[in-house]
Amino acid sequence: MRKTYQLQVEGKHPDRHLEAIKHEIRKYIKRERRRDLPEGADFWDFDCRFGAAEASAEVVHLATITGLIDGVVKAGGPQFYVELVARPGKRQPRPAGAPAEPAQEAPD
Repeated sequence: MRKTYQLQVEGKHPDRHLEAIKHEIRKYIKRERRRDLPEGADFWDFDCRFGAAEASAEVVHLATITGLIDGVVKAGGPQFYVELVARPGKRQPRPAGAPAEPAQEAPD
């Protein structure tokens, strides 16, 4: 998915339009993750870029996309560009002796 989204669309409420954009992005991610994995792959990973325009887009992590969209809206930007490209990923084994989960202290 490579797309530039306009935030001010005449005839649409800005908040509802923003939620529709986020829904479309989430729906795309879910659809890509349902695809069959190639042999030797463990999961679908995403190469993501985000910016005010395609030329100024920077590489970002998938989990930060929603926060970046909210930042553009708060700053009053008229549009943003998002690029999500699915690629097969392979999980790396943990190094020997590394704990599986960090120990958490019990609340008092």
